[in-house]
Amino acid sequence: MYQYDKYDRALVSERVEQFRDQIDRFRSGALSEEEFLPLRLQNGLYLQRHAYMLRVAIPYGTLSSRQLRALATIARHYDRGYGHFTTRQNIQFNWIELDQVADILARLAEVDMHAIQTSGNCVRNITTEAFAGVAADEYLDPRPLAEILRQWSTVNPEFLYLPRKFKIAINAAEQDRAAIQMHDVGIYLYRDQHEAMKLRIMVGGGLGRTPMLSQQIRDDLPWQHLLSYVEAILRVYNRHGRRDNKYKARIKILVKALGMEAFAREVEAEWQHIKDGPAELTDAEYQRVAATFRPPAYQQLPATDIHYGTALSRDRDFSLWVSRNVKAHQRAGYASVILSTKPGIASPPGDVTDGQMEAVADLADQYGFGEIRIAHEQNLVLPDIRKSDLYALWLELGKVGLDSPNAGLLTDIISCPGGDYCALALTRSIPVAQAIQQRFDNLDYLHDLGDINLNISGCMNACGHHHIGNIGILGLEKNGGEWYQITIGGAQGNDAAIGKIIGPAVSADDVPDVIDRLVSTYVDYREGDELFVDTVRRLGLAPFKERVYGHASGHPAGDTATAREVTP
Repeated sequence: MYQYDKYDRALVSERVEQFRDQIDRFRSGALSEEEFLPLRLQNGLYLQRHAYMLRVAIPYGTLSSRQLRALATIARHYDRGYGHFTTRQNIQFNWIELDQVADILARLAEVDMHAIQTSGNCVRNITTEAFAGVAADEYLDPRPLAEILRQWSTVNPEFLYLPRKFKIAINAAEQDRAAIQMHDVGIYLYRDQHEAMKLRIMVGGGLGRTPMLSQQIRDDLPWQHLLSYVEAILRVYNRHGRRDNKYKARIKILVKALGMEAFAREVEAEWQHIKDGPAELTDAEYQRVAATFRPPAYQQLPATDIHYGTALSRDRDFSLWVSRNVKAHQRAGYASVILSTKPGIASPPGDVTDGQMEAVADLADQYGFGEIRIAHEQNLVLPDIRKSDLYALWLELGKVGLDSPNAGLLTDIISCPGGDYCALALTRSIPVAQAIQQRFDNLDYLHDLGDINLNISGCMNACGHHHIGNIGILGLEKNGGEWYQITIGGAQGNDAAIGKIIGPAVSADDVPDVIDRLVSTYVDYREGDELFVDTVRRLGLAPFKERVYGHASGHPAGDTATAREVTP
């Protein structure tokens, strides 16, 4: 993973002391709440329902064991013993006191971490997939370019006060596991027929009140122009994006208003002025960064291991876990392992305790190369595990509750913290997620259903990415009550799609029944090994809607339910 140098450390340390002074000035009254707001947001600090929440950056979802232990220490000493991993590969601490924030940031700086630009109207954390560098279907390792984007965008004065937040994701594998089509800018990295690195640039994606998938703006772009082309996009957005209405300030609204052809012309004209300037990347700079992502000291191992094979045949529970949570690796004899943070009612989705963090750090050192990844699905990943160690690792994960064999299944729910914590949320998300997990606690049934992703958001901000869930759940408000709107047919990845609303919202108590009816409809109508989302695409909404509303016992909220977006 990338190693900070003296310049990185100087920037982070100076930012800690700068924000310490800003906090002191705010507490003394020298800064008003209005003046303090943008300062704290660009340092990842939110004022939530019960306390401050601090969002810590995990660039492209990569952590060292040392860094994970530091996060465990912060959870134990400054929070309530846990952290919440997010869909953008960050971690959030929900119970932070303002006078402790500078000390937390200083502790993070000791392990080359920070909270810079995890909020605010700026370029946010650069993301990619959790299996970058090890995925069997990868064309190229996207992390060097992700790191270059991170360095370029961090405290870049031109883009610290954009019309709204700006998110960039990069993918370099056959399957898009970075959900790039729902980002403001999505980047595909690939090799052309001459083995040259090229980029396909997508722009205008985003969820929230007006969900849109990104559109291609440029293909066959030489990698050397990555920064200059993204800079051209940002300049056009900065110049023309709306600042009078925050609901219409995202780049997706600008692209839609201008039309892709007109927007692309603006970007091209801007790019012509800067493409051969200082932002053009050199091979030397790429190699400098790429050198820190060299493969670890892999052993020469056989593709199959007799002890692993024996364990698979003798232990059915282990075999089930392997079938869902173990993924193919580029190196023979190795695998990548998903550690599910979705055990059901025992813990909210995405929450990991301080003890679990320390255990994972120890396991990463013992069985891997001391590296941990954070997945878009809010799970943890150990990227480099010898197949011969998988059984022993699985037994250890069982001791700390991270062995749920449900990766990609219905109970692997993506969920925001919802109204239990967030001041913007209209409804709670965690109790609904846990009620669904409790209803579908039969692992054999879940494995028979196969891949179904279910996403929950407590408001239109869509932090749970409900729009791209095969089943999406959106919290709404009606007369002070909590109601939930259901969508189906959404998808992320290569065939990304926005889900469609099946009908009026239902009460919280009815949600598990609705999900049950959707699933039973799928079981009745699926053909062979057809996935849930493919059945929905083939049949449309009608049979699902009929099954749900022919039996629903609640009183639909209808069109009077309230949805507001004040995007965090």
